[in-house]
Amino acid sequence: MLKQVLLSAKGSTLLFPKIFVPKIQSRVYHRYNLEKNIESRSNLRHFLTLQEYSGEEIINLVDNSAKLKATHPKNPRILEGKTIAMMFSKRSTRTRVATETAMANLGGSSLFLGKDDIQLGVNESLKDTSIVVSSMADCIMARVNGHKDIVEFAKYSSVPVINALSDRFHPTQILADLLTIKEHFGGSSKNVADTKNLFNGMVFSWVGDSNNILYEMMVSLPKLGISLNISTPKAHPVPKDILEYANQSKLNKDTKITLCGSPTEAIHSSNVIVTDTWISMGMEGEKKQRLKDFEGYKITMDMINKAGPRENWVFMHCLPRKQEEVDDEVFYSKKHSLVFQEAENRKWTIMSVLQYLLSSKNQ
Repeated sequence: MLKQVLLSAKGSTLLFPKIFVPKIQSRVYHRYNLEKNIESRSNLRHFLTLQEYSGEEIINLVDNSAKLKATHPKNPRILEGKTIAMMFSKRSTRTRVATETAMANLGGSSLFLGKDDIQLGVNESLKDTSIVVSSMADCIMARVNGHKDIVEFAKYSSVPVINALSDRFHPTQILADLLTIKEHFGGSSKNVADTKNLFNGMVFSWVGDSNNILYEMMVSLPKLGISLNISTPKAHPVPKDILEYANQSKLNKDTKITLCGSPTEAIHSSNVIVTDTWISMGMEGEKKQRLKDFEGYKITMDMINKAGPRENWVFMHCLPRKQEEVDDEVFYSKKHSLVFQEAENRKWTIMSVLQYLLSSKNQ
C-alpha cells in the first residue's frame, strides 16, 4: 500500500499516492555541460512505451487519472512554473488538446512546435535538439515517425520525455483506454486492488491493422491479466518480437494472446472490441491496396452479433474514424460505444503521467 500524502489548494484538500506528488521547485542540478553528463541521466524516467512499466505502475497511473478526473477543477496547481515543450512531426488533435489543457489545469504552461516550426533530425540533429530544448523545458513531448527517433531524443534529454506517438508505440492512448474500461465496468472505485481484479480476466479483441496501437496493447495488457484476441489481414502480420514479449509478460497462465483467423473469431466471447484506422498518417499512397487487404474487416453490428461477444461488450476506437473501419450503428451506439469518453480520457491520463514524471522522484 502506497503511503498517502495530503495536498492542499485554496482551502480544499486532495489525497494522492506519494509517487505522484511533484516537488514544487526548480531543478537544482546544473544544466551546463549537458553532453558530458549523459551517463548520469541514464536513470531518468521517461514515458516512451508501457513496455517499460510494470503492471502495478500502469494501474497506479490509471487510478490516479481517475482521481484527477473526479476532483477536477479543484486539483492543486502543482506544476506551477513548469513548462512542457511539445514537438510534433505529425498532425494531432486529441493528444495536443489533452496535453495543453492537462498542463494548464495543473498550473503549468505548454509550448507547441509543429512540423512547420521545427523539423526533428532534419535541419538539426535529434541529439542537438534534445540537449537544447531540454535545457529550457521541464518536460518534452514528441510525436515522431520512427520509434528510434524518440529513443534517441530521450537518450540526450535532461528532462522526462513523453512519446506522443511513434510508428511502434502510443502509450498515452492505451492508458486512456484502460481508464475508460475502469469507469465503464468498475464504476467510481478508487481502490487499486479493485482495479487489478477488474482487469484480470477481461478479454480484448483487436480487429484491424498491425500497428502502433495494437503493439502498445500487446506490451501492456497481458501484464494486467487481460487476454487479447488479434485478427489482422495476412498481409499485415504481428511482429514476432512484440508477440514474444506479450507472451513472456503475461500476468498468469489464464492470460492468453491469440492470433485469430478472422474478425468474428477474435470478437467471440470478448468484453472489448477495438479497431483503428487502416491507413495511418504517411500511408495515403497505399490506400488502394490497403482497402483490398482489409476487405471483410469493417466492424458492423451484424458481424458482432454473429461473432457472439459477451453480453455487455463495448466498442473503442482511438479516432479519427473512417467509414470503412466501422459502421455508424456501432460507432454511435449509446449502449456499446465508448469512443468519445475514451477521447476525453486522454486528458486525465496525460495529466497523471505529467504528475508522475515531474515528481521529485524523477528529477
